[in-house]
Amino acid sequence: MTEMRTLPSSASIALILLLGSVLSACVSETTGGFEQAPDEEALENYLALAQGYLEQQDLQAARRHLNNAANIDPNNSDAYGLWGLIYTLEGDLGLADESFNRAIRLNRGNSRVRNNYAAFLFANERYEEAYNHLEVVVSDTAYQGRAQAFENMGLAAQRLNRLEDAEYAFTRALQLNSNRIRSTLELADISLQRGDTRAAQNYYSRFQTLQQFFNIQPNARSLWVAVRLEQSRGMESRMREYGATLAELYPDSNEYELYRQLIND
Repeated sequence: MTEMRTLPSSASIALILLLGSVLSACVSETTGGFEQAPDEEALENYLALAQGYLEQQDLQAARRHLNNAANIDPNNSDAYGLWGLIYTLEGDLGLADESFNRAIRLNRGNSRVRNNYAAFLFANERYEEAYNHLEVVVSDTAYQGRAQAFENMGLAAQRLNRLEDAEYAFTRALQLNSNRIRSTLELADISLQRGDTRAAQNYYSRFQTLQQFFNIQPNARSLWVAVRLEQSRGMESRMREYGATLAELYPDSNEYELYRQLIND
């Protein structure tokens, strides 16, 4: 297997950890009058502990509990998915890739692990592969992270310059969870690219409402969308207000450079 050289950014790593925050296959319960076997309970406990330490980035402790889990079940899909996250954080990307793939081979219906693998692929600019895995994830109607998966699929489609696929994915994300703030912003951007100023305005207004509700500060991308929206509406003064904020907060961003080119043309 070819070794990948691109290390994931800290934001991508945070995304991977966020997507891995729930052990979908590790739910302690009793059904049909049968109590859980002690080994099964111990396995779930070890996986949950490994997950907790991984979120704290205590990789040594996470490894210890995963090794304990392997003594009970050496072919557990969730365990290999967690190994994939550990190797990602350690920069051993080839081992991470192998672990994610083994996890999926062991349980092709493990949507949580497949979603994490897609995030890993996206972070390493393997967008087509990420998109293909996310298509499988979003088809799992029982998966709790389906809205996030649709949003991730939209981001992958954007990187592949597939505007219609991106629009569909972001729209589906909002249908499942109307509070997906990134999907709302991206639909505003897509509407602008299509020349539909009214739709762009509606999406951006929704974005601003969510931004205020969740107390999220504007980033360079959201300000750049606002600049282009106001330009399309012929509101030059408001466009320059957003541009001034962009210059103040993100003077070294690509978006500010694009704004400078816009006003100098």
